[in-house]
Parts: sequence; structure tokens; C-alpha cells
Amino acid sequence: MKRWYVAYTQPTAELRAAGHLKRQGFDVYLPLCRQIRRHARREETVLRPLFPRYVFVALDLDIDHWGSVNGTVGVSNLVSQGERPSALPDGVVENLRSSEIDEGVVALSRLMLFDVGAKLRVLEGAFVGQTGIYDGMSKAERVVLLFDMIGRKVRGEVPIHAVEAA
Repeated sequence: MKRWYVAYTQPTAELRAAGHLKRQGFDVYLPLCRQIRRHARREETVLRPLFPRYVFVALDLDIDHWGSVNGTVGVSNLVSQGERPSALPDGVVENLRSSEIDEGVVALSRLMLFDVGAKLRVLEGAFVGQTGIYDGMSKAERVVLLFDMIGRKVRGEVPIHAVEAA
């Protein structure tokens, strides 16, 4: 029976690894997300891997030659526990696919990344080092946080990659 496994890729090689795995006949899933890239006073929306350096591969360990995944261009190794790859819990990839807005593009606003009310720490930007309360996702797919400032709650938005659980 096929299950989903995770292949750890070389830096910025997710697309290359996915392409080579597909050419070998493996069922591959590389979820992408939209991200705003700022450079020289310009903003553009680009597609980036939702999980940098990871690609999902469907395998039946009893039938597929899963060892060849480790030798695929762009792949470092399958995530394993001991000598055998570790399967993802059932439903992970299916939940990601149900959150897609385009082929392979996942809407971050549809994912429940954090529970409302969770404390998050900001890692970069104007609010770096601040701890805020998670209030949801904005339409621009940014994390909305409530910060305690000047004796009241102030709303702020930060990119999803710029927060972690506090």
C-alpha cells in the first residue's frame, strides 16, 4: 500500500528533485505558496515551496525501489527512522491538497497553522523580538498578530516565515 514519505532535498533544489523523481515514475507532491519578494522598491509575487528543502513522495516500500530516491539528483535523502523511511501520518498530503487554490499552490489562509490566541514570537521585520497573540491570516496571506503596546492591543501583520511559537 502506498503511503507518503518525505524526501529532504539539497538547498533550493525542490523543483529539480521533484522533476527527476517524476521522470523515474514516482508520485510526487511539492506544495507551493505565494510569497511577495521585495527588491529595489519593487514588489513581485513569486511561488516558493511551502516546506523549503522537502518534497513528498508516495511509495510502497514492499514494491517500489525506494533506495533510488536517495540517489536522485537534488535529493539528499529520505527522512528515515533507522534504516527505513518514516511515513507521514495519514491525511497530511490530502489536507494540503484540499487547501490548494491552484494546481499545487496552497492558500496559507486556508491552513490552520496556529490556534487563535496562541503566542507567537516575531523573528524579523519591524516587530522583531516582539511576542504577539495570533489573530488569524490576512487576505494577503500574512499572519495577523495582536501586540500589547502603549497599554492597548495593536494589530500588526508579518510574513508567515517571520514567526515561531513562543
